[in-house]
Amino acid sequence: MTKFQVRKKLRKVCTETKSITKTLIRQTNVNQGSLRTNIRRASLGLATVTVLGLTTSQAASAVAVRTGFNTNTLPANDDGSTGLVNTGFTTNFFGVSRNQLYVNNNGNVTFDQPLSTFTPFGLTNTQRQIIAPFFADVDTRGSASQPVTYGTGTVDGRNAFGVNWVNVGYYPSASDKLNSFQLVLVDRSDTGAGNFDIEYNYDRIQWETGSASSGSNGLGGSSARVGYSNGTGAPGTFFELPGSAVNGALLDGGSNSLVSSRLNSNVNGRYIFTARNGSVSNQPVPEPLTILGSLAASSFGIGLRRKYKQQQKDTANV
Repeated sequence: MTKFQVRKKLRKVCTETKSITKTLIRQTNVNQGSLRTNIRRASLGLATVTVLGLTTSQAASAVAVRTGFNTNTLPANDDGSTGLVNTGFTTNFFGVSRNQLYVNNNGNVTFDQPLSTFTPFGLTNTQRQIIAPFFADVDTRGSASQPVTYGTGTVDGRNAFGVNWVNVGYYPSASDKLNSFQLVLVDRSDTGAGNFDIEYNYDRIQWETGSASSGSNGLGGSSARVGYSNGTGAPGTFFELPGSAVNGALLDGGSNSLVSSRLNSNVNGRYIFTARNGSVSNQPVPEPLTILGSLAASSFGIGLRRKYKQQQKDTANV
């Protein structure tokens, strides 16, 4: 579609929204409560319209991995872990409250004890208390690989703890392919004691397996798993992202590409889970909001709210 056609399509959308606005405002006998309802319904309706059928990656193209969280470094290693490190706030993970965890080189953190396992096991039936943005055989000893870093910081003004696996290679000391991903835990005690958000961020996923997990050149074999578990196996206490353990699925360009998809976020490569009152929620991926759909919804909402405020003023002057 040419730029001229895009502009023409945008003008048409704006014209249609103005027409809808005028129709609503002419309903002078509508009370204030009904008008607010119309505003919300119309805005939500326009926000979900796909005007040009833009792809998810076109609708949200920001870099997912956040800056910071690099005060501490886990020296270059294979299958290593930190000791207990402080997160800076309390997390209630399925009824168990903690403010410390272990950072493991192989793409995960654990609460119960360090984890050196390099071949990813299923997260739906494990006895480990684990949060795993990319459970696979990470090896940071390669010449082009960077070590894992971690530390505290803030996200939107809230306390947070993050771990960076940025430009990390795979076993054995290979760095011809590099992955960049991140785990961020965000304090949400403003919504209740122990509440927090779990955020997985991905900028690049080029390999999925180490050679000790039957992989070849970082591919195939027992490939990476993404998710979490509290180690009990009870329903609702574990989760694996679709594409886990499926060869090629989570890679850039794969059928479940981590960098091209998103969960509860408008940023590609960002997956957000909400831990509230000891339970973790996995909401469905929201419908993508296209660029023109977003502009239409924004224009419509602003215009209608201005009309509403003017109507209030006119009523007060009567």
